[in-house]
Amino acid sequence: MPAVLDIEQAILLLELEPPFEKRDVQMARRRMAKRWHPDIAPPGKQFEHERHLKAINQAADQLESLAEGSRGGRVSRNAVKVSAAAARKARAEEGRRAYEAEQRRRAAEADREKHDPFGARVPDHSVVHRYARCLSYPEWGVGTVTGIYFTGQEDDVQQWARVKFAPGVRTVPAGSLQFVDFSKPDPGADRVQRFMTAAQHAMAEGDYKLAAQRLVYARDAEPDNSSVLRLMTLAFWQSGNLLAAGRAVRDWARVDGDRPAAHRFAARIYEDMGAIDLAAEAADRAAARGPQDADAWERVGRLRLRLMDRAAAISALERARTLAPSVEGLLDLALAYHLAGDLGGEVTAAEQATHLEPASQTAWARYAFALARTDRVRDAVGAAERALSLNGHDAEVADLLERLRASQPRVLPAA
Repeated sequence: MPAVLDIEQAILLLELEPPFEKRDVQMARRRMAKRWHPDIAPPGKQFEHERHLKAINQAADQLESLAEGSRGGRVSRNAVKVSAAAARKARAEEGRRAYEAEQRRRAAEADREKHDPFGARVPDHSVVHRYARCLSYPEWGVGTVTGIYFTGQEDDVQQWARVKFAPGVRTVPAGSLQFVDFSKPDPGADRVQRFMTAAQHAMAEGDYKLAAQRLVYARDAEPDNSSVLRLMTLAFWQSGNLLAAGRAVRDWARVDGDRPAAHRFAARIYEDMGAIDLAAEAADRAAARGPQDADAWERVGRLRLRLMDRAAAISALERARTLAPSVEGLLDLALAYHLAGDLGGEVTAAEQATHLEPASQTAWARYAFALARTDRVRDAVGAAERALSLNGHDAEVADLLERLRASQPRVLPAA
């Protein structure tokens, strides 16, 4: 980077005010020389005066050269302003580069301290096999073993290996290494097992994005491995990459489409993507392959209900009620009957939900609203009171109860 004249500092040293000419600079040099000459310095301060006078002379030389090159031999106030702005920008750029270099140095030191604690230590054991890969982190590739070290005493001795991988030097437990013999091809099954184990470790730590990356390598080794495709679908889905999860679940369904698991995952992924029609089709396939799964039929009913296919929703939810009724499924069935205009079916489904889980405020509220559309006002009042006893902050149920009580016929007391 070319040197930039810091004109502000030079003017401050010579105590000048712009605009100025060469003669003004010369007069300022003489004035400052009389003030800061080493011969008039206090005892012990001659060196400081000498350094300051040297800086004054250098600044004066720069300003004289600038004045000689200026138009009319005069440096204007605007020229000083522009030059000062350039100098400030240069100082800021230099500071930014110094800061970034310092951050890189600190990051390198932290990385070395974390991953290479034996960097300054002579190896404790000679290296027999030079090339190895870490089974816990196979994405590092094949590294070069530079030394074997031991820590601990007596029965608690641990063996470490210092290995130079592509991301940098890493110190890993020697037992996690698999030494590589380049004279023999690497079997695909070994690669799959290696990356599957590493992906399971990443998923246990909650890093699903890294797990998906490792499973891609396993899928490339064996594209038709259903276990790899299942884990890869889960990893992409949990990491939020729905498009990649959709592609993975389709590959899984092509390999293992006779079982309901792949189609069940596909239904949930498509639902998260907002493709309700595709989700409903996948849920249908999952229910067809697992006809005794009540949850699968409930999902079919909910998705068909979102598509406003009331007949299909009622059929699926009725099938789920026959297999293993749940409060959520019965309430969805009540909603489907309500949209279809079947008041009796709605009341029956809501009532069964209250019997199945008497402590469910949602079930009692839905039952109260269903009864409110019939002539069973007293039963509706009782259901609304029960719902409010479970949750007294439901404004809709409180308003319904008030209207039901107002609509009850008044009875005169006996004479």
